[in-house]
Amino acid sequence: MCASLYIGYTASTMEDCIFCKIVCGEIPAYKVYEDDTFLAFLDIHPQTPGHVQVIPKAHHRWVWDVPEYGAYLELVRKIVFAQRKAFTTDWILARIVGDEVHHAHIWVFPGPSDSQGDPTDFATNAEKIRTALTT
Repeated sequence: MCASLYIGYTASTMEDCIFCKIVCGEIPAYKVYEDDTFLAFLDIHPQTPGHVQVIPKAHHRWVWDVPEYGAYLELVRKIVFAQRKAFTTDWILARIVGDEVHHAHIWVFPGPSDSQGDPTDFATNAEKIRTALTT
């Protein structure tokens, strides 16, 4: 299943990519959203409660290279609105750099001064976001 997501990439790219391993289920994650193209999950080193990584399932080095770029940004927007609701804040930060993991990803997380709860209570934070996405 996962091999088809990496057409054009070397085996070492896949083997070395932590996000590819999460997509393939080799590394567990607290998922808040998943469809055929994208995955959103809690960051293992959260800046604040509800810190989410939004990634394409297919391996792309840069956010700008994701063919479904518009749908990608729409999903990020959905996650942001869910975080605003789940953590009762209007201040959501986003970061797109790509130097720490060589797989397209967008960080979104509540601003530090508005943060509520324990950043490492992954189960609760994931459930809050999942609930906000469906209501």
